[in-house]
Amino acid sequence: MNLLKKCMAEFIGTFVLVFFACGTAAVVGCSAENGTGYLLTALAFGLVIVAMAYSIGNVSGCHINPAVSIAMLVSGKLSVKDFIGYLISQFAGATTGAAVLMAFVGKDSGLGANALYQGNIALSLLIEVILTFVFVIAILGVTSKKENSSVSGIVIGLTLTLVHILGISFTGTSVNPARSFGPALFVGGEALANVWVFLVAPLVGGVLAALVYKFLTGSKTE
Repeated sequence: MNLLKKCMAEFIGTFVLVFFACGTAAVVGCSAENGTGYLLTALAFGLVIVAMAYSIGNVSGCHINPAVSIAMLVSGKLSVKDFIGYLISQFAGATTGAAVLMAFVGKDSGLGANALYQGNIALSLLIEVILTFVFVIAILGVTSKKENSSVSGIVIGLTLTLVHILGISFTGTSVNPARSFGPALFVGGEALANVWVFLVAPLVGGVLAALVYKFLTGSKTE
């Protein structure tokens, strides 16, 4: 599969993630006090992954997340050229998704943007690293064997749902720099000022997951 088609798939997947999942957060609310909206938001993120995994997964692998792509790069499963293409496509898809979403719900809805936990940068970085680590190491594990291909999308989607169920009450759960950047760009203010936390932490979590998984399995970078 050529890089252009892979990048188109990553653009579409990340667009869908932001429009549907962040859109759900914007529409139903995702505060811990609002139980129904909280769970619907977590499920929306997980279900998007399931839907995209079984539609574009055979084209690009359905990363739709720079943290996943950097883990694949570190693991030797993605070239530098493809990584750069994926990164551009993911951020473009997320930004476009946020722009279209804003046309429907307006930026006052928050667009599902992330926020610091109690204004604390250190704790926000820590929780995002942990959440991303768990999400990415699950991806690396379930995709390591071809016989898992029929269920990998479900496992990855459920894992993303899991990390959202915990993480929403802290930061709104990013675990995805592109997903955070798109909404923050249009919401502006504190969301944009603090978006660097949600760019850095998931990337760190993704790299750590790749390194730890390589150590646990004894695999080597190709």
